[in-house]
Amino acid sequence: MAEPWTPERRLAHTRTLLLDAAEDVFAEKGFAPATLDDIARAAGYTKGAIYKHFSTKEDLFLAVSDRYWRGYFDDFAEAVMAAPQVGAQERDAIAERWLRLSRDRGVERAALGHEFTLYLLRNPDARERVAAKRSEVVAALSDFIVEGVTRLGATLLISPQTFAQILIATSDAVVLGSELDDVDLYRPMVDMYVSAVKLP
Repeated sequence: MAEPWTPERRLAHTRTLLLDAAEDVFAEKGFAPATLDDIARAAGYTKGAIYKHFSTKEDLFLAVSDRYWRGYFDDFAEAVMAAPQVGAQERDAIAERWLRLSRDRGVERAALGHEFTLYLLRNPDARERVAAKRSEVVAALSDFIVEGVTRLGATLLISPQTFAQILIATSDAVVLGSELDDVDLYRPMVDMYVSAVKLP
């Protein structure tokens, strides 16, 4: 039997369609040139539907980013948690999975993260408006990291918040550097990340 379309389910469905459209439009046009009208049109809604869920274009971008980070690290957690240890073979597998995910996602989406960072640096008002949301993304990732490290029976050697900020700051740079210079930075970066974790 089909699940009934409750108002909550309908709202969640609309939000998902808006996020999907926003991710595609931002990747295609870039953050600054993309308009809310473009995104609404791509999603099959009016701009009013966007404002029902997000107060600004920056908020919409951060929601896209937050969803992406959760999915990205969920996938990594699945790989790490399935391993009884995190030795050379497991690190190779994690790096290979990261490379595959990055290629599936497209290098444009990694570049988009840098574009948004530049936009915020150049627009202090926008940076102030989204500061709380950016902190929420870091806090959510920090919680996720703590949960994963605890499941491994390991200990973090730096604060979870710092680890989350490092992951966010470096992940897209690894993708772009690997692509631009045709080198594999994934495996060395996995080693660097793992060096911040004391395994049992």
